[in-house]
Amino acid sequence: MRTTKASGRESQGESRSGSWLARTEFPARRGFIRGPKTAAPKRLGRPLQPAELRTLVSRAAIAFRGYDATNIGRSAELLAHPVYGPIITPVLEEASELCRPILGRSVALADRIRAGAESTLDSFVEDIATIVGLELAQMKILEQVFDVPVKNARMSFGHSIGELAALVLGGVYTMEQLLPVPLSLAPDCAALTPDTMIGIVSANHSTLDITRIERLCRSISGRGHGLVGPSTYLSPDHILLIGQQGTLDEFEREMHAFLGEDVALKRRPNHFPPLHTPLVWEKNIPNRTAMAMHHIIGGNVKPTPPIVSGCTGIANYDEWNSRVVLADWTDHPQRLWDVVETTLHADVELVIHAGPAPKLFSSTFERLSHRVVKQLRRSHLERLSSSVIPSISRQRWLLRSLPDSAVLLRAPYLGHMILEDWLLAQDVA
Repeated sequence: MRTTKASGRESQGESRSGSWLARTEFPARRGFIRGPKTAAPKRLGRPLQPAELRTLVSRAAIAFRGYDATNIGRSAELLAHPVYGPIITPVLEEASELCRPILGRSVALADRIRAGAESTLDSFVEDIATIVGLELAQMKILEQVFDVPVKNARMSFGHSIGELAALVLGGVYTMEQLLPVPLSLAPDCAALTPDTMIGIVSANHSTLDITRIERLCRSISGRGHGLVGPSTYLSPDHILLIGQQGTLDEFEREMHAFLGEDVALKRRPNHFPPLHTPLVWEKNIPNRTAMAMHHIIGGNVKPTPPIVSGCTGIANYDEWNSRVVLADWTDHPQRLWDVVETTLHADVELVIHAGPAPKLFSSTFERLSHRVVKQLRRSHLERLSSSVIPSISRQRWLLRSLPDSAVLLRAPYLGHMILEDWLLAQDVA
């Protein structure tokens, strides 16, 4: 599923999970009793106590959300909180000041949150600053109010803009150093959105061949009718494309010859700036990002906690490569599924979903968990997995030696915490 910088290998039609889970056959054993029907994606049946979270954070991954149709969540409640509000407000004020030179006017992000301002393409600059500011403010609350050492987390990752928050948390850059780069390019990214469509490519009974999809997109883009390319690898059988003009029509006409009869395409209007696709080439976004990154201070430390990049799908940030990775980040697809697999391979027991109303990572893990549980029930292995898989997770050498497809079995036993909900559930005055 992935292309790594180290190996230079192109990913093939089969992901590192082998055949996709829905087609994985676990051997049924005579005498096994079907496990309890209560097994389901684990969302921590009760809120963790702060003392428990302080201990568990060293085995946690912090997931930062990216841009979405709505970007406020419960942030107005957090701002109105007598303890949290004074921590969030200065972060939002700093982010507001960073927007001023881009927009040529004053911005008050906290006021936009209180007013419940909707996200539009015209507010893309403010939305980027709001998302990153709120994510970092939530980390400050964990540190300052609950003494949770977030930098001791096993890893962090972020979808799209969320990766910027991970870089600031990891100490690679400060918000003041890093945030002006995407903010300065945001208006041009938003301007590319009209006349684009989103396409969801899916396979009903097979794994999508990523290499062939990329080749078909390059073939269509090379005809001069517009650009089309993958934006996010959602799972081994689902890929999100963004295309200009009639390029998705061309893709649909030719996809069966390239990919087989099992493949389907669904379209919907696009309201998202086409980052992570070749469409940003039209405004020279990758080159401008690279130049801007080479004019800022920072980037010469390895992140703590380690960051699994959505651009590469692995934790490959070091002391020297953040500028290169971020330039690639602008036009390379987000390897969301690789991030999920990397998390399952790691010694992680809890995923802390940060930011306002985070949905993408939590829903991805949830769908995977449901599919795993369904398959285990079908194969009469649910009881075995409920005792064996959690114990395997504590044996790191054994976990590393598991076949990739077997690691997916960990998904239902991974805890998940929506951070803004947890914060508002605490009795803090």
